[in-house]
Amino acid sequence: MENHALIRLSVFAGLFALFAVIEALAPRRARTQPRSTRWFTNWAIIILDMLTLRLLALALPLLAVGAALDAQTEGWGVMNAVELPLWATVVATVLIFDFAIWAQHVITHKIPLLWRFHRVHHADRDFDVTTAIRFHPVEIAFSMLLKIGLVYLLGPPAIGIVLFEIILNGTAMFNHANIRLPLWLDGVMRRLLVTPDMHRVHHSDIRAEHDSNYGFSLSIWDRMFGTYIAQPTRGHNDMTIGLQWQDDRPSRLGWSLTLPFRHK
Repeated sequence: MENHALIRLSVFAGLFALFAVIEALAPRRARTQPRSTRWFTNWAIIILDMLTLRLLALALPLLAVGAALDAQTEGWGVMNAVELPLWATVVATVLIFDFAIWAQHVITHKIPLLWRFHRVHHADRDFDVTTAIRFHPVEIAFSMLLKIGLVYLLGPPAIGIVLFEIILNGTAMFNHANIRLPLWLDGVMRRLLVTPDMHRVHHSDIRAEHDSNYGFSLSIWDRMFGTYIAQPTRGHNDMTIGLQWQDDRPSRLGWSLTLPFRHK
């Protein structure tokens, strides 16, 4: 596990480049804002997110992977209290944490204070691979704290946490990418995974639609809990991405970072 950070970074960079090329060659929708200004802001936000996690690591002894190793050493958590083969605990880890991220996503829409920070993600007026990395640093810190707490409660293997995070990052970039999948392929894939067309519904400016399709990796949670909407009301080409009241300001870094503290 010593090289887990390098592995995750390599996979992230490779998949980001892949989806960026595909969406440039076969876009699903025309852009509403210049890519240069949006990408600068969205990349600046993820750099701030990384710095936030670095600062959080100074305040806390361990983050998610380190917490898993610590829990294993101390024998803490449900999975460390039972005898299960490694493959079973890894599969359980991926499934449980994927559901936890789904539930956290629902909560960020339902609790007004958390929605103030999460709407920074939804304020993006276009929908592409960089939208997947556009999360306010406060939300990133909150998510990490919840993840650490769940790690100590469950005691999952560290390799399970690394695998989960690789899958989460990869699928989030995939389902935010502005790529055009054949409709038959989209239909097959969304039986298990969240596809770009499925998740794009969640970024609609219509309230009922953006309160649906919360999944990032597996599509089963939305189907199980009745939050699945197959297609946007106005269709993918005519739907409006973002928030009902916004203008072009989401492409500005300062505006995006201070959005949670604004009245709207």
